[in-house]
Amino acid sequence: VQLQASGGGLVQAGGSLRLSCAASRRTFSNNGMGWFRQAPGKEREFIAGVNWRGGSTTYADSVKGRFTISRDNAKNTVYLQMNSLKPEDTAVYYCAAARLPWGGGDASMWQYWGQGTQVTVSS
Repeated sequence: VQLQASGGGLVQAGGSLRLSCAASRRTFSNNGMGWFRQAPGKEREFIAGVNWRGGSTTYADSVKGRFTISRDNAKNTVYLQMNSLKPEDTAVYYCAAARLPWGGGDASMWQYWGQGTQVTVSS
C-alpha cells in the first residue's frame, strides 16, 4: 500500500497551495482520509479529515476556514486546498488513510501514511 503526497513548496504568506495524495495498490474508497502536519520540534498534528463518501469533513481549529479537504474516489486521491497561508503553517504535511470510513484527531484511527511533502510559508 502506498500513499504519495505531492504539491508542497515555498509560498509567501497569504498565498495558496493544493496538496494531493494518490493511493496505489489498493483503493481507499471505503476509508476515511486525512491530512496531518509536523513542524520542526513539534508533534505531528491532525489538521483535516474526510469520510469515505466525501460528505463529511472535520478540521483543526488552526486551519478551519482556510483549508479544505476533498476526495475523488474515482481517482483514489485526496486533496488539501490551503488558502491564506501563514508562516506557522510551515511543516511537513502527511496524508493518511483511516482504519474506518471516517477518521479524526486520534492517531490510532489512522492505518496508512504517506511519505510527506514540505510546505514552507515565508513572511
